Amino acid sequence: MKQLAIILVFLIFSSCIPLRIAPNIDDYKIKVAKKFKRKLPKTNAFIFEDPKEADAFYNYINIKYNLNFINVERNVLFAFDGKIYFLSFYEIEIPTKYLNFLPFLIEASVNMAINGEPSFNGEVEIDRIGSWYLALTVSNFNKDDCLDPSYEFRPELINYLQDLKTEYLALNTQNIKHP
Repeated sequence: MKQLAIILVFLIFSSCIPLRIAPNIDDYKIKVAKKFKRKLPKTNAFIFEDPKEADAFYNYINIKYNLNFINVERNVLFAFDGKIYFLSFYEIEIPTKYLNFLPFLIEASVNMAINGEPSFNGEVEIDRIGSWYLALTVSNFNKDDCLDPSYEFRPELINYLQDLKTEYLALNTQNIKHP
């Protein structure tokens, strides 16, 4: 029983303990943007993982809507199904954080061997691995949240955003840089 406890303690301190895990979104998710990331607005957003380099979506929107690098991220005017909408997007990084005890234990062991007493600098190593997401919000001239479940044309708009996402992921937009 004592050996099992020692093995269990060793496994706990030699493994990485997740502190925060970035969400895994297979296709897309529609939810209130502020619940996904605190700094975002309190409107519904079409959220998906962005596997491309930074500014790739910026470049894609700039080219698609012929914006000439002017007001690309917020309130991009587009027409769909005879109606006028405004598209805004947010690039979001959500890191996965792990608490790593192994370097702490090694440092304490080395100090024990050198000084005769276990000591450490007080810092426990935290590893970070980032995941990137795009959150798209859509409004109309009345500033209504067009991704709200009560919005009449929401299903058509979601189909439009799915097509936009598919087109973006299929294109190579890395060669065009914004100033």
